[in-house]
Amino acid sequence: SDSKVMTCAAVWRMPKELESGSHESPDDSSSNTQTLELLCHLDNTAHGNMACVMWEPMGDGKKIISLADNNILLWDLQESSAKAVLSSSAALEGKGQLKFTSGRWSPHHNCTQIATANDTTVRGWDTRSMRQIYCIENAHGQLVRDLDFNPNKQYYLASCGDDCKVKFWDTRNVTEPVKTLEEHSHWVWNVRYNHSHDQLILTGSSDSRVILSNMVSISSEPFGHMVDDDELSDQEDQHQEEKIKEPLQDSVIATYEEHEDSVYAVEWSSADPWLFASLSYDGRLVINRVPRALKYHILL
Repeated sequence: SDSKVMTCAAVWRMPKELESGSHESPDDSSSNTQTLELLCHLDNTAHGNMACVMWEPMGDGKKIISLADNNILLWDLQESSAKAVLSSSAALEGKGQLKFTSGRWSPHHNCTQIATANDTTVRGWDTRSMRQIYCIENAHGQLVRDLDFNPNKQYYLASCGDDCKVKFWDTRNVTEPVKTLEEHSHWVWNVRYNHSHDQLILTGSSDSRVILSNMVSISSEPFGHMVDDDELSDQEDQHQEEKIKEPLQDSVIATYEEHEDSVYAVEWSSADPWLFASLSYDGRLVINRVPRALKYHILL
């Protein structure tokens, strides 16, 4: 507008036929293009450009947080989502032009916490008071690009950035990362925990690669599945004890090089825990599976 580029946000409704649960595949020849229904805009005229928008992870779909420049805005959707009311907000304060780059709403603590990234800093906020609860200054040597919470361990948070690193934090003690991955050779744009098996971590980078890592030592099942003692025979018992004595190995499982340009997004399937997708600047969408051997190693 007025020769200025604005980034905004809006809430849309999908056509009924496309909602989850209806599995009829549309007949290609007769399918008309479905249009989305615009419910409302998140009015950000007073707050600047939107960096990202997040639904409350476990709620009833009525709460949204948006990050606009240096503002955190909590919205309440009302009247069948046709209206978004700003219920509370907070602003980053400090020297210079502070701007958020990304954020993530924690699925833990009754969904009362979010994490945000601005410049090289990661901050935690309480959505009830809109106050800061922790701050990791210089979390990365350069800009922080993305964040993700471990779905099964409530204090664990992953971050990635332009220093080519992926770091894992325990938000109760933010002086040092719990682990650091240094496998990429350029900016890391995305980090994603697997929804079901939190030892599996996906990262995408401007080095055109997608890396799948096995961070078993900081996962919710560092020793594999717990087995009831009564179920083990003596021989199995001995074998189990030997297995526990082995050091835990965090490793890169696979590096995917099908992209020819920067990988800007990686995402796990919400329906199949072994399936993931990546998207790159050259417009290529690649879908991959977790290697079968690893899948059975995790399951069995």
